[in-house]
Amino acid sequence: MPELVRPNEVRPGRPTMKDLADRVGVSRQLVSLVLRDLPGASDATRRRVREAAEELGYHPDASARMLRGRRSFQLGVVFTMREPFEVDLVEALLADASSRGYSLVLGPLSAGRRQADVIAQLLGQRIEGLVVLAADGGVATLSGLPARIPVVQLGGPRTDEPVDDVRVDGAVGIGLLVDHLVELGHDQIAHATGGAGPNADARRDQYLVAIKQHGLQPDVIESAYTEEAGFRTAETLLARPQLPTALIAANDRCAVGVLMTLARRGVEVPRDMSIVGFDDSSVARLPFVQLTTVRHDPASLAAEALTALIRRIEDPDAPVVTYQDAPELIVRQSSGPRRPTL
Repeated sequence: MPELVRPNEVRPGRPTMKDLADRVGVSRQLVSLVLRDLPGASDATRRRVREAAEELGYHPDASARMLRGRRSFQLGVVFTMREPFEVDLVEALLADASSRGYSLVLGPLSAGRRQADVIAQLLGQRIEGLVVLAADGGVATLSGLPARIPVVQLGGPRTDEPVDDVRVDGAVGIGLLVDHLVELGHDQIAHATGGAGPNADARRDQYLVAIKQHGLQPDVIESAYTEEAGFRTAETLLARPQLPTALIAANDRCAVGVLMTLARRGVEVPRDMSIVGFDDSSVARLPFVQLTTVRHDPASLAAEALTALIRRIEDPDAPVVTYQDAPELIVRQSSGPRRPTL
């Protein structure tokens, strides 16, 4: 005999659309209209269905909906969880995508999750487009991108392929940092590079241009985008007969590694040496760090990336987008006037 379900009685397990229809006393088709915001139901019925959904803890089955439809409205994101600025961007992408009717499928890279495997898993989720923030090993060059779906590069590595590209204007950011330090009287400004990381070569080149425009001598220290690399940079500086008056690190993590190492060795920042970073990530804003840096707006970058990607989904022949967001200088306690000459 078929199972009898009395009104207002809920079957055990995850609530279904039929459970919802039985609770309200209407057809499943009418419930479907309400949940999809389609015409055909009265305001009273809409209110009752939504109240019942909340009471039952009902949530639409996105997987089933995708199987029924021709589109998934899902976008994949390749990123790492170790870079604070990438996490900020992913949070901004999540909020913006939802407001546009899209959902994100996150694909974090790690030592055990290589780019090829992550992209394959994302494609298995029927994503319609891909946002790429990182590549294997934190390298600067992208390869192995899928050819059958649109791709946008956001902030990180680049490919030689003609894909949409959204990132921070590094020339503006480095220029702001150099100008800030020169205005404070600094004339020995070193630069700790980002090594083989994304945008590192460009930031080094932009530093060289800005330093020479002020008539100063460049001082480049090969480093990387990590706190450990900042430690090694600080050790290199401490081995010199004299410290530079200021240091521009290629990102905030490296800057913090330098700052913390110098503090442990009795060098006062900024009295003995000013240190500045790049990104204004969450670590730069910590009360015991207070790092001068340049800030990019994650919400603005995420919006530009999603606009470009969705446009590409809707029109594969649209012109390629190349967008650079101008950062702003954020002055905190890690930079100050040049130390007096003894």
